Amino acid sequence: MKKMDLVSGYKGVVGLVFGNENSASSEDSYVERLLDRISNGVLAEDRRSAMTELQAVVAESNAAQLAFGAMGFPVIMGVLKDERDDVEMVRGALETLVSALTSLDHVKGPKNEVQPALMNTDLLSREAESISLLLSLLSEDDFYVRYYTLQILTALLTNSPNRLQEAILTIPRGITRLMDMLMDREVIRNEALLLLTYLTREAEEIQKIVVFEGAFEKIFSIIKEEGGSEGGVVVQDCLELLNNLLRSNSSNQILLRETMGFDPLISILKLRGSAYSFTQQKTINVLSVLETINLLMRGGSEADPGRDANKLTNKTVLVQKKVLDYLLTLGVESQWAPVAVRCAALRCIGDLIASHPKNLDAVSSKVLGEEPQVEPALNSILRIILRTSSMQEFIAADHVFKSFCEKNLDGQTMLASTLIPQPQSMSHDPLEEDVNMSFGSMLLHILTLGESDGDLEACCRAASVLSHILKDNMHCKERVVQIELVAPMPSLGVAEPLLHRMVRYLALASSMKNKDGKSGTAGFVQLVILKLLVTWLADCPTAVHCFLDSRPHLTYLLELVSNPSVTVCTRGLAAVLLGECVLYNKDGDSGKDAFTIVDSLSQKVGLTSYFLKFDEMQKSFLFSSVKSTQSHKPLTRSNAASMAEIEDVDENDLSDQKNEDHPILSSMFDAHFVSFIKSLEADIRENIVDVYSHPKSEVAVVPAELEQKSGEGDKEYVKRLKAFVEKQCSEIQKLVGRNATLAEDLAKTGGSGSIQVEHRASGASERVQAETLRRDLQEASQRLEMLKAENTKIQSESSVYQNLAAKMESDLKSLSDAYNNLEQTNFHLEKEVKALKSGGSSVSPDIEAIKAEAREEAQKESEVELNDLLVCLGQEQSKVEKLSSRLLELGEDVDKLLEGVGDDIGLPEDDEGEED
Repeated sequence: MKKMDLVSGYKGVVGLVFGNENSASSEDSYVERLLDRISNGVLAEDRRSAMTELQAVVAESNAAQLAFGAMGFPVIMGVLKDERDDVEMVRGALETLVSALTSLDHVKGPKNEVQPALMNTDLLSREAESISLLLSLLSEDDFYVRYYTLQILTALLTNSPNRLQEAILTIPRGITRLMDMLMDREVIRNEALLLLTYLTREAEEIQKIVVFEGAFEKIFSIIKEEGGSEGGVVVQDCLELLNNLLRSNSSNQILLRETMGFDPLISILKLRGSAYSFTQQKTINVLSVLETINLLMRGGSEADPGRDANKLTNKTVLVQKKVLDYLLTLGVESQWAPVAVRCAALRCIGDLIASHPKNLDAVSSKVLGEEPQVEPALNSILRIILRTSSMQEFIAADHVFKSFCEKNLDGQTMLASTLIPQPQSMSHDPLEEDVNMSFGSMLLHILTLGESDGDLEACCRAASVLSHILKDNMHCKERVVQIELVAPMPSLGVAEPLLHRMVRYLALASSMKNKDGKSGTAGFVQLVILKLLVTWLADCPTAVHCFLDSRPHLTYLLELVSNPSVTVCTRGLAAVLLGECVLYNKDGDSGKDAFTIVDSLSQKVGLTSYFLKFDEMQKSFLFSSVKSTQSHKPLTRSNAASMAEIEDVDENDLSDQKNEDHPILSSMFDAHFVSFIKSLEADIRENIVDVYSHPKSEVAVVPAELEQKSGEGDKEYVKRLKAFVEKQCSEIQKLVGRNATLAEDLAKTGGSGSIQVEHRASGASERVQAETLRRDLQEASQRLEMLKAENTKIQSESSVYQNLAAKMESDLKSLSDAYNNLEQTNFHLEKEVKALKSGGSSVSPDIEAIKAEAREEAQKESEVELNDLLVCLGQEQSKVEKLSSRLLELGEDVDKLLEGVGDDIGLPEDDEGEED
């Protein structure tokens, strides 16, 4: 019933595509007759002939594919289910299905026309029973039955992956049957390999089952059989399947490491006899192996708690298995290898040594070449940076030094120790393949040649390496500050500090576009040198002092900050550099101290405009879209060719300020540097506001200066006083001018409609105001705490007095009861007296005298107790009045505080009265 519904629905689709049923009536009727012959035919030969004709027409016509989808599936699936013994019919049925699921690229039609192959795939994949039936055919003995079945499953997986994955997981031994195909004949094996590659891309459950079924052993067995890296596309498919199993899956990585180990993988990187010839397929195979190594170095998915431990273990084992030697051969020594391979190998080296002390030591001790022409591996990598014509290769090699220097103080110090200027006779020789040249000599050699040869690009590459050496290492920063470069000719002046040379190159870079037309290169050079200077001056007063030793440096930097022709990031980094000259300035000289710089900044740029440079840089693409880790696209059949043929970036693209997503710049502005700049910016803002709001006293008024010196004539004394007053007036005018500038900046901020800037917490006036409010709030909080404590104490005392008042009320009630008892006794006595009188047998006593005496005695006793009680109540009333006045002073509502006190101990008569 369900199948009939699908078929009727499909007929509706056919009508929709072709407008009406008559538009494709010939194909419909032809397909319908063939299906009728297959299902109702008497002669086996006629049924087979009809199947052959059906396959042919479906393979050639879109209309026939649609007609088959509308009514053919039940017939064909019936053949597969009920006629297994007729191998020729089963083959024909499967081949017809393959044709029905294959798009006809050669048939031209409207672009928006419905694709019948996709519709047929959708129809077939909806039926779990159909997929189960197809999988069961993989156990058949006939080669073509198995082959066509795999082709059908691959077509289903290509167009409806999720449905097929779910169906296969629900079918017992579904994956096992596919895995068995890997041991089949070559054609079937290759088809099964392709199918498993599709299946395992994102389905974690299928990955686990595939690994459990011995995938690793089968994969490496096929790779070895096909010839390793020299093999064809089958090796590529094997490696893609392997990468699918290892990507973001630490448990599979551990299983591979602890069962087969990494030896079979690393052996693929061994370059054999035809090492010098890299075909496109060999390039893709090697890139796939390098991707596998990269996946192992990531250790698994970020959500996995054991990822870091697994990553560390994988890196350790890889280096133990000599993978570093193969990577250095591919990335450094094999300069005839494709650029894509060299870059991938260099990136692997960088990732392999990052945050791994043992691997750092291993790479620093490696030497390349053959005796006697050997040199340290790091020197060879530096040579690549300085000489390569490929910007991609420069980025990859630079990544090695970045990883080597990250949190490696000893390694940085080791490299910095080699930075020794060469003698004058050698300093201008061309950079030949001199393997005896030290690391530092090569680096300084390029830094020295930068200006004279006009090769500022090579100089800025060297500057990038130098920034890695100096990063977060105070000892290296101060050591390199001392380096002085000898002038080209003695007549031109004394030796020049290396820091000053770098600033000079920064200024020269802006004129590069006038010389060679490469404005993009100029922007790149400026950014890299600015990054070096920002890194160098960070937390290093010695470097700041050296930078400010030359007065033009500050002037140039102020001009660069406000230069509209440079990129947003160039202005932003120049602003950061200026801020460092304030933040880390320990200079006492009046011409180079922090206050002087802030003063110049305020007058020539304006504080508001200056702070806006930070905001603009933060909003730029480089800062707003930076990612902590580079996203690597998996190497698949569809993108392998494009990734194997890296097209090097065009430096001229840098000329457009909007094109700041350039790969070179993105590699320079990584997540660590962006985070560093953001934290530095906050400190710079706060420090500049502090310096500006607390100006240094430029004149120290010493009383002795106002007194006439001994032996000084009146004329000289008056003249000196006049000069002193003029100096003071000058200082006052400067301060007035500065305040006017600040007022103007604030007015612009408030009146220009830039509300966002006005309300920034990091603005100058807002900072001061916020600090004042914070102090006021702190004082108010302390005062509130004191008031709360006093209030608690008063409430405690009030409670004591309430208890005392209750006790007195109780005593008064007891006294009243005693008085009532006395009255009752008196009443009984009177009754007895009357009884005695009536008896008349005895002498009547003076009753009235007795009553008077008793009353007088009771009254005296009551008055004494009442007097005592009134005295006590008077004392308590006095205390209550004092407490009430104190509470009023503290702002408490006394009536509200005492509300309800004593209600629960009121007299019964009072309660009744209130109720009335």
